[in-house]
Amino acid sequence: MTTGKLDQALTRRGLTTRRLRLRAAAVIGAITAGVSGVLLYSLTNVLGPDTVCNGVVSADALHDALGPGRISEQDNDEPAPLHDSGSSCTAVVSTGAFGGHRSVLVGVRSDRDTAVSEAEAGARLFAASANGGSAGGVTGPVAWALLPEGCGTGGVRARVDATKGGSVGDGDLARFAVAAANGLATQRNCTTPKLPAPGHLSTPGVKQDLDSGNVCGLPGLTVPGGASAARGYRQRATTASDPIWSCEVGMGSTAVTFAIGTEPRLRAPDADKDTPEAFGRAHWTMGLSFPNNDEVVVTCRGRPTYFKLRLLGDRTLFPDDGELWRQFLTAGGKAVGCEPILP
Repeated sequence: MTTGKLDQALTRRGLTTRRLRLRAAAVIGAITAGVSGVLLYSLTNVLGPDTVCNGVVSADALHDALGPGRISEQDNDEPAPLHDSGSSCTAVVSTGAFGGHRSVLVGVRSDRDTAVSEAEAGARLFAASANGGSAGGVTGPVAWALLPEGCGTGGVRARVDATKGGSVGDGDLARFAVAAANGLATQRNCTTPKLPAPGHLSTPGVKQDLDSGNVCGLPGLTVPGGASAARGYRQRATTASDPIWSCEVGMGSTAVTFAIGTEPRLRAPDADKDTPEAFGRAHWTMGLSFPNNDEVVVTCRGRPTYFKLRLLGDRTLFPDDGELWRQFLTAGGKAVGCEPILP
């Protein structure tokens, strides 16, 4: 608005003296500043916390994953958020002046076994060898990342769920999970170097017809009844073998899950060397009921490697558990570069 038009507008409103006009300018300035302040507070993290969830989640990491806004937390009634396994905290980004927000549930998990739930065959994985020590995976809105090597006894991971976070890219979610793992490591006073953000994620596995002579892409792992027995079954395997390879075979209520944990940090060791022999060099691992009869540990290239096998429903596809284990250990061991497991 030009000076002349502004002068006319003020005159029409009875603001004809310099004093009245100065007062009007002061009021307008105060209103403008107030509105700007409200918007600044609502839409940014100015004067807000740098971290939430006991210092585990940084504002920068949360903004990178969920976008800009004011951050806060909900501790889900936990007395000490993100302290022990099973604890959780909801980190929130407020995205508007009228209460809009996005959130991500950040939790701590510690497993005594190689968690097949973390090895969903459609997962996108990132391996320590290719990502400077960062290891984990992303499945839909959920991601997990292992704590740095030497931080604790193993099996501890950060798990993040952005179900209420809107559309979060797989790469952003993986980086956020690693940032949370670093935050947990700091909280636990680990002196190991921070994990770098993962730079590569594997592609998801796709479902396909079960190959009776090459189950899950493992030469030597076969269906005893051949192609006719395998008809109607589907298989899906992850496209990466590190930190954990898995494959699902199923039809209806029948399901068989294979998993190979190539990253020792996946589970707590629990003195596995003292557990009973299973097959060849493999030993049963310790579980809630000792021994854990669906998982074995083998030393491969000087490091523990875990093989897990679960069968649910009808056993007609693989009627002999012992023979299936022997085939899996032989074929799976070759696939991950392990020395011969069976004599």
